[in-house]
Amino acid sequence: MEPSPRFPWLKAALHLGQLARGGARWEVYLQAEPHPDIGAVRARLHFLADDRHRATTWIFLEWTDKEVLDRARQLSASELWAFLEGLSP
Repeated sequence: MEPSPRFPWLKAALHLGQLARGGARWEVYLQAEPHPDIGAVRARLHFLADDRHRATTWIFLEWTDKEVLDRARQLSASELWAFLEGLSP
């Protein structure tokens, strides 16, 4: 997906993969940025499906981008679904 004014975070986000169940397909992205106060990296997950968008709060806090990415990649599909289902209206 191309960055748009609606999703400015997408320009710097990393695509982690796709979740699919039945007819539902969600793209999963990791947004990481330096924490403004402590010199660490914080990150959150974004889920996109067509015009629908869901995002977690900042759920990762590590010293480096690599550590954040390693932690995010440890999440299973069922854990990602649990995050997404918890974010659904």
